[in-house]
Amino acid sequence: MTTAFLIARWVLIAGLVAYALRRKSLTTWILISMVVGAEIGHDWPATAVKLQVVSLIFLRMIKTIIGPLLFATLVVGIASHADLKKVGRMGIKAIIYFELVTTVALFIGLAAIHISKAGVGIRLPPSAEKEQIAAVKQTATDVILHIFPENIAKSVAEGQVLQIVVFSLVFGLALAVLSEEKRKPVLSFCESLSETMFKFTNIVMLFAPIGVGAAIAYTVGHMGLGILVNVAHLLLTLYVALTVFLLLVLLPVARLTGVSIRKFVRAVAEPASIAFATTSSEAALPRAMEQMEALGVPRQIVAFVIPIGYSFNLDGTTLYLSLALIFVAQAAGVPLTLGQQLVMMLTLMLTSKGVAGVPRAALVILLAAVSSFHLPAEPVFILLGIDALMDMARTSVNVIGNCLATVVVARWEGELSS
Repeated sequence: MTTAFLIARWVLIAGLVAYALRRKSLTTWILISMVVGAEIGHDWPATAVKLQVVSLIFLRMIKTIIGPLLFATLVVGIASHADLKKVGRMGIKAIIYFELVTTVALFIGLAAIHISKAGVGIRLPPSAEKEQIAAVKQTATDVILHIFPENIAKSVAEGQVLQIVVFSLVFGLALAVLSEEKRKPVLSFCESLSETMFKFTNIVMLFAPIGVGAAIAYTVGHMGLGILVNVAHLLLTLYVALTVFLLLVLLPVARLTGVSIRKFVRAVAEPASIAFATTSSEAALPRAMEQMEALGVPRQIVAFVIPIGYSFNLDGTTLYLSLALIFVAQAAGVPLTLGQQLVMMLTLMLTSKGVAGVPRAALVILLAAVSSFHLPAEPVFILLGIDALMDMARTSVNVIGNCLATVVVARWEGELSS
């Protein structure tokens, strides 16, 4: 019977592959590669784990694009503007939008975990089996200093998106105030670099189905499907909460901008699926920028809003943090007053900013918050087993939210062409 089910699954997958061959769509190939990867991870976990190197190659190729692409597009977006006041106005509008949306995300996460009570009745793992995690506790000074680069080459090498953005903004402003004679050669170079990096992205994306499929295969092969049994309730809570956020917050916002929902969904499908499979917003960034420009958002707005959003508009991560923090309290049996929960939300709102590029940043922030509010750390270890599956969902929502932010700012500026 088991062999029959195995054959049936692969026959179905063969049908999906045949369908993809007819469609010749990269998005279709990526989605089907996720199914194939999950099946490989389930059927041959030992082999699937070894495929991690393939997914890492894809991620490394994507990460080589980030620094040059951000630098070139931001510099061109600022230095080519005749009106620098417009740049400042866009920045203010973007930050206001980011804060409003992430605040709503926080409270949706808070409401979701209170409704589901996923942490109530959780049995904490024995202390002997606790996994040790080094939580980097950041002071306010550390967070502020982390924004500013001390060495731009180091920032590029470490993938510090916010630091690259700050350097590019200042460089673009400096270039903008130069005379036309001195500005033109540098601006032309940056325009050529930007176009080259977009072509580079197109080449790397041809490898996306293989890289994404390998990433899914590794995740399933490493964790197995049985890992969800004890924490399925929590995982379902997160996915439902993120779906509610998409439908009740982002969808109405998209409608208000006047953009075609069908066109927007089609545009974000590919970057969101890449983010879902790789759990990396950076992996989806080049394609997201390209797709938003194709949707009708001017390049200077895309280049300005999306990179900033990667540090200040983490909708999915913010929702997850509020949900996870209350889950820790529920699992530990610690009652919280309304006032305490509001203070927690304010703390998460501040500490979740400016940490883009930090490995497992959400976990670092969560552990710091747990420590700050004197909650036991043991329940956090329960989250580790499914952190990758939770990260898939929150990362894809981060990408969708940032794509929509560019549309919103473009509409506010009266520059949305579709």
